[in-house]
Amino acid sequence: MLRFPHLQDVDLEPLWEEGIDHKIALKHHLLFAIVEGKRYAIVNHETVSDALNYFSKLGLKYPIATVDKESFERLKNKFLEIQTGSEFAEMSTTTEDLIEVESELLEFIRNSQDLLSNEESAPIIKLVNSLFFQALQKEASDIHIESQERKGEVRFRIDGALKKHLDLDRMVVALVINRIKVISNLDISEKRLPQDGRTQIAISGKTLDVRVSILPTYHGERIVMRILAQSEHIPTLESLGFQEDITQNLYRLLTHAHGMILVTGPTGSGKSTTLHACLQHIATPDKNIITVEDPVEYNADNISQIQVNEKVGLTFSAGLRSILRQDPDIIMVGEIRDSETADIALRAALTGHLLLSTLHTNDATSSLSRLMDMGIENFLISSTLLGVLAQRLTRKLCSHCKEPVNLPKAVTEEVGIPSDAQYYHAKGCKVCDFTGYKGRQAIGELFMIDDEVKMMMKDGFNDHQIREAMKQRGMQTISDKLKLMLIAGETSYEEAVRVGLMDG
Repeated sequence: MLRFPHLQDVDLEPLWEEGIDHKIALKHHLLFAIVEGKRYAIVNHETVSDALNYFSKLGLKYPIATVDKESFERLKNKFLEIQTGSEFAEMSTTTEDLIEVESELLEFIRNSQDLLSNEESAPIIKLVNSLFFQALQKEASDIHIESQERKGEVRFRIDGALKKHLDLDRMVVALVINRIKVISNLDISEKRLPQDGRTQIAISGKTLDVRVSILPTYHGERIVMRILAQSEHIPTLESLGFQEDITQNLYRLLTHAHGMILVTGPTGSGKSTTLHACLQHIATPDKNIITVEDPVEYNADNISQIQVNEKVGLTFSAGLRSILRQDPDIIMVGEIRDSETADIALRAALTGHLLLSTLHTNDATSSLSRLMDMGIENFLISSTLLGVLAQRLTRKLCSHCKEPVNLPKAVTEEVGIPSDAQYYHAKGCKVCDFTGYKGRQAIGELFMIDDEVKMMMKDGFNDHQIREAMKQRGMQTISDKLKLMLIAGETSYEEAVRVGLMDG
């Protein structure tokens, strides 16, 4: 019995050798890679005899290594990317050539029948479908397709960070973008102006809503597709990962019949998701809930949703005015962007409506000065605002591969965490797709507007002074929550700094 070195759970890079017909080698389950600086023939123990028979005919003197099935599949997919890209570049446009190349590409798409039952068998259609399928498999929130000088690139946003998926030939990128325009009802001939659209796709029994944005760049168009959730996929506040005290206090605020609740944070911090989780918690048949959003990100059945359309004059403020004539109980405004929207929103909250909205501020107490900057009177804010939740999304370390790390004493002293605790950093393995992180957790600070805060506002305290007073009263900040996650080994120091560990 022949014995070969065995590699387990590896992410190898393909070695594309000139003079070898890789198409035939792939069919015989034979791959090539560089391992520790040496050229190796890579085989899987399940198909080792077929691979060795073909390898013996090549007359190569490379050492042979076996890998586990997952690592072999990973390397095989990389070979298929290279092969498909090179064949797309060289092939003529005859249907026979296209379909033959596509049959190789279908290795990518696994076994999803509803994806492949399309009556049009053009490879570009299946390539686009495979991108959606792969994005769904990897739980990506966005698909980016970019045109560059010599090639195109597809990247997925997974857990808030972009990760390269594959390279495409320039000719293929143009065809892919055209295909996406077709399914989104956009103008194929218009390549000079930005375009926005929407489409629905059925994959593995699920219907996906996809928001499409196309932007002309120097080297050609680029496309970003946001995969939107259906109402049955809207998470609960508990499942978002907020600490129990925040969840319970937020639920208490949601029982008010009127007033305003704000969620703040930077773009991509999960504000819309939190608002929709709140709406789903309070949505009952006896309540009339209407939202005005830009864009409508969650398609919910039990609430009425208005999409902002500034081209025809349907702005947040115009939509909000119209909502008030629809006898609402609860209103959700996607974002308070200007003083007009802020003024109408506060007056709506004052006249017997529960109003939920978002603001772009770094912490919960800054929302007071932000509203004042918009020209809102101090007394209006104190009499309508119930509470402000500032939130962030923090990537969690992959539990399978996180590694212990010693933080320098200067760092632990600066941050204010124990120097003798065990901390971890990201490494990367097949479970987390070699990113080192798996999943995200929402963390937040909840600023409750009570009588004491109202007195401080009346006495002219600024938001910094109010923040310090709230911290002394026991309000846990985002920075405090990140320190707890660090000490518990749930996230890395680098991720905590990125999210806001130093903001205090």
